[in-house]
Amino acid sequence: MTAEPNSPATLPITPSQTVGPFYGYALPFALGGEMAPAAHPDAITVHGYVLDGAGLPVPDALLEFWQAGPDGSLTGAPGSLRSDQTTGTLLGRDHTRFTGFGRIATDADGHYAIRTLMPPGLGASAPYLCVCLFARGLLHHLYSRAYFSDFETANEADPLLAALEPRRRRTLIASLEAARTYRFDVRIQGGDGDEADAETVYLTFPVG
Repeated sequence: MTAEPNSPATLPITPSQTVGPFYGYALPFALGGEMAPAAHPDAITVHGYVLDGAGLPVPDALLEFWQAGPDGSLTGAPGSLRSDQTTGTLLGRDHTRFTGFGRIATDADGHYAIRTLMPPGLGASAPYLCVCLFARGLLHHLYSRAYFSDFETANEADPLLAALEPRRRRTLIASLEAARTYRFDVRIQGGDGDEADAETVYLTFPVG
């Protein structure tokens, strides 16, 4: 039997059935990881790798970071993505202001790095960065958090961390590597055996 025109047997694959990434020429922008000025005395570096379920680096992932300013403000720097119409330079990334927002693509080794300021603890929460991950194979981006290993007391009292088993909790902790430098890897899936809990904890936000 020959399928009727436009029946499921004859329809071609549509873009919605194709997994990207498709953002390579649209979302990344210059200085996207510079959330704080390089000369700021309190600037910290957060860096790491995006890894797949086998522990291999993902070279074409995209990460976004949001955070409160050191004073607790959530306003950031309005217009930090506004560009000069002539040169294309991002006017808000002027090396003088804290932006509160960063967007950085991983390099060929799956590595990323941002420069920012340490966020404060807000309410019962320990200091953390909001993290959003875009990557191949993901139909929807994933949300997570990056806490800091040198805030042990605050981390113990944080409601989100306290609700997780210790093996899962550690996936949200950025470890202090050197002075003002933290390592935070993002793993898209868990592995086998002892690595089954290695997948980064992701968050679901209620709608409405």
